[in-house]
Amino acid sequence: MNEIIEKEEIKVENMIYEVRGKQVMLDSDLAKLYGTDTKRVNEAVRRNIEKFPERFSWKLTNEELNFLWSQFATANISKKSRSIPRVFTEQGIAMLATVLKTKIATQATIQIMDAFVEMRKYINNNLIEQKYINNLVIKNYERLIYSKNHLIN
Repeated sequence: MNEIIEKEEIKVENMIYEVRGKQVMLDSDLAKLYGTDTKRVNEAVRRNIEKFPERFSWKLTNEELNFLWSQFATANISKKSRSIPRVFTEQGIAMLATVLKTKIATQATIQIMDAFVEMRKYINNNLIEQKYINNLVIKNYERLIYSKNHLIN
């Protein structure tokens, strides 16, 4: 698995998108990481549909698909494809690895989970920094108002 990612210089983080407020990956990207065809990924889901509730995996709507096409040049979505892509949340990806049962799928899933964790840390750190900056702005604004009122009176 590491060989596949290193050879093609694939960054898993660039394959994670936000859809319906959740971080997800496309079936075609997962197939690439797992060294299989998109058709095989979706076949595994169809055969084990009870393991993939909608909170784990779903097919994109036309609006979501158009949004990904327009916003993400890196999205691995062929406009020639006859089927609507399926997306997987972190839990759906973990479940997919259990139904594919290949060594590559297991190794890829570990790297994908690491990427999700790193993204959460990054988002958390940015939120903490943003909160700190907001607090500084509020304090400075309060000082400015106090000084302005103090000068007027």
